[in-house]
Amino acid sequence: MNGCRAIPGFYLGRVRSIVLVGLGLLFVSPLWGTELVQTIERIKPAIVGVGTFQKTRTPPVSFLGTGFVLDDGLHVVTNAHVVPESLDIANKESLVVITGKGKNPELRAATPVAQDKEHDLALLRISGPALPAMKLGDSGETREGQTLAFTGFPIGMILGFYPVTHRAIVSAITPVVLPALNSRGLDAKMIGQLHRSAYTVFQLDGTAYPGSSGSPLYDPETGLVYGIVNMVFVKGMKEAALSHPSGITYAIPGNYIHDLLGRKIP
Repeated sequence: MNGCRAIPGFYLGRVRSIVLVGLGLLFVSPLWGTELVQTIERIKPAIVGVGTFQKTRTPPVSFLGTGFVLDDGLHVVTNAHVVPESLDIANKESLVVITGKGKNPELRAATPVAQDKEHDLALLRISGPALPAMKLGDSGETREGQTLAFTGFPIGMILGFYPVTHRAIVSAITPVVLPALNSRGLDAKMIGQLHRSAYTVFQLDGTAYPGSSGSPLYDPETGLVYGIVNMVFVKGMKEAALSHPSGITYAIPGNYIHDLLGRKIP
């Protein structure tokens, strides 16, 4: 299974690490559940996968993460870490967005048009006709204790291409840089981050799994996007995301996506 890679971010000592995944599940009232049912039906066509395609490879599609359609229906937002730094052009490897559902999803050619590595965001333009698009809300209105939902592909395409929805509570709105437990937990990348202006992210109460990086974090009633899932805290090695999930996940506020859309190539 191709999962999301670990990246530097929230450093809390040597035995703790960060992997890039999705969110978790909480129980809520039947009324809230009914609203979510209707919202899921409406937004699911906008949830896509991001990967690479190479005809001579087995399997030919390598799933890398989740994305979602915004703007004119021809642009997909995902995490910067989901998009590969380079492709095997000599062997005709290409970047693709995966749409539809089931065991025979549709592949669309994708081209990166904007990137914001500081906030782990990337914007892709896709080929073909426009897809249904989600809409951005004002993430500045998000409050601690608020219940949100996210939809993505937590285990990739192992069982077919079926989007999965989870729930999460905003447990904290916290700076992106957290201190190490001691000086031995510091490294060059963390020190570099400390020199930059720290921005706030959403800490979520939810269990995460590989593949959901890039999932939209949205309001269960309106479907408005308030953030994008990009990290989860893992106790021990990154494989523990499956065997011993921490239930602590992070999402980038959606207002940074507004800025990203402003950078796209016309």
